[in-house]
Amino acid sequence: MNLRHFVAWAQEQEELLVVDSALNPHLEMARAMHALDGRPVLFNALTGHPNWRALSGVCARREHFAVALGCRASDLVHRMAEALANPAPPALTSGEALCQEVAADRVDLTHLPIPRYHARDGGRYVTSGIAVIEDPDYGRNVAFHRLMILDARRVAARIVENRGTHTAWAKTDRDVPVAIAIGCPIQVLLAAAMSPPKGVDELAIAQAMAPTPLAACQTVDLAVPAEAEIILEGRITHTLADEGPFPDLTETMDVVRRQPVIEIDRFTHRRAPIFHALLPGGMEHKHLMGMPREPTIFAAVDEVCRCTGVYITPGGASWLHVVVQIEKQHDDDGQKAIEAAFRGHSSLKHVVIVDTDIDIYDSTDVEWAIATRFQADRDLRVFTDQPSSSLDPSATQIPGEKSRTAKMGLDATAPLNAARKAYQKVEYEALDLSQYNLKRGTTV
Repeated sequence: MNLRHFVAWAQEQEELLVVDSALNPHLEMARAMHALDGRPVLFNALTGHPNWRALSGVCARREHFAVALGCRASDLVHRMAEALANPAPPALTSGEALCQEVAADRVDLTHLPIPRYHARDGGRYVTSGIAVIEDPDYGRNVAFHRLMILDARRVAARIVENRGTHTAWAKTDRDVPVAIAIGCPIQVLLAAAMSPPKGVDELAIAQAMAPTPLAACQTVDLAVPAEAEIILEGRITHTLADEGPFPDLTETMDVVRRQPVIEIDRFTHRRAPIFHALLPGGMEHKHLMGMPREPTIFAAVDEVCRCTGVYITPGGASWLHVVVQIEKQHDDDGQKAIEAAFRGHSSLKHVVIVDTDIDIYDSTDVEWAIATRFQADRDLRVFTDQPSSSLDPSATQIPGEKSRTAKMGLDATAPLNAARKAYQKVEYEALDLSQYNLKRGTTV
């Protein structure tokens, strides 16, 4: 589902919010995005950019992914796991690609409606761009990188150390060809946020989830999603520049780092282009970070017991907390599931294990399970001085070293013995309310 198909669907479902008043991409638009977070919003007028529109909230709800992938929201973890296990190479489109309908005469990034999100930001930022590169040993790699605008043709890219783009860049002292796609189809956004094994193409994962035609770039030997709104072609240089500060997933400010500079040589886009603005720390950011880790946790837990569901929660910054649902068959399944969940996503900080009668997407239901089925002196696991995520500001942070933290697992499952019935909610018989004349109001 590309951005325009999504807009049409959201409009049909009466979910789309449309802002016709002109908003300034400098701080004002981000304030509106924050106030309306969780809903898709189309900004039809942008101050200083008369030919552009902007869209936010594309991935703000799990249901948006489900519609794009043609499944129920509860089945997303299975669809992602299936695509990870069975990637399907996408094909190059024939003829003119949508992302290349218009080719700019010259590159000038200042003409794009690239927002400044927060007053403390280091500059204007592209937050929804995915970078496509070719690793000489492992082939195509696709990943998100936030991009801070330096001038008309250069950006500073946050490239996380020892991951796909960084390892390819570190193998050579030459510039690395790169193509950056902005405004991508939902399945591409989801696949680019995954961390498959080396040599597995993220665009093949996207194709396994939904049709994802590609287009050949014009100045670099790379292929990009043909239905993207914007393509920037260029080179990752070995020049470094200050990047940051910028809000992170945890809604706290990330630090300034020396990061590689990308020089842009070519700029193409769709007619009447839509700029995808992704609010840092917002629900889109959280879903795209957290959801792709759910299938890896599911797989790890399913190796030791029967796993039936995984939900990385927004309250845990969609990175640090997870609720895992299991079909308990042995007394120690809950404890084994805790250990396995940490193996499935090493950045996890807190894990809660629940039974199949608990709705993992309902925080009240999960809290009820903790309140009625968990005893701290029996069901709590604490792991001290563990490798952790640098996104956690409370972790021990030492420059140049892996962050360290304490981790906790809660086994909130009911026992398997005869007393299990005492841990279940009472049920009432169903009632057909249509037989009653219900109306709003009060009777005195």
